[in-house]
Amino acid sequence: MPYEAPPDLASLSLEQIARAVEERRLPPVEQWSPSEEIDSLMRIAADGTWFHDGGPITRPAMVRAFSSLLVKDERGQHWLMTPQCRQSIAVDDAAFLAVDMKVDGGALAFRLGTDELVIAGPDHPLRAEGDPECPAIYLAVRHGTEARLDRSTWLQLAEHALAEGGEELEITSAGATFSLVPR
Repeated sequence: MPYEAPPDLASLSLEQIARAVEERRLPPVEQWSPSEEIDSLMRIAADGTWFHDGGPITRPAMVRAFSSLLVKDERGQHWLMTPQCRQSIAVDDAAFLAVDMKVDGGALAFRLGTDELVIAGPDHPLRAEGDPECPAIYLAVRHGTEARLDRSTWLQLAEHALAEGGEELEITSAGATFSLVPR
């Protein structure tokens, strides 16, 4: 069955985005306790490119499949989970890259490089790291993993925050308020 990319984020309403998020079926990795542990020989570069054994993974469908199996443990180690085995995976910065953003109905929706949609809010907070002059903004995705906002998405977010005004550079999404300034 061929993969059909979701419509352009700008053409979707918040209701359509929320429905797409709700309908996405992911493997139940949180229920798996594999006993075997190995190295996957995989790495996710800071630009979102996936590598296996030093070469880039060029099939987007493979990246989407692998990304649905990702978890990050309390020590910060990323894993590809299966019921039988968990495989370590090196991650240079964040496991995902947020590549687009839309503001609608008091919420911020983000599209990841894997075409997944995430709505920022209490369950998917934003956090700012690094230098206040040039912060890195991260969005919680699932199972401890995060997406770093790429430059154009960060600029969209900053423009939205500036348009909202206020004394602090912050934004509100789905009832939660997030600072865009690293603390």
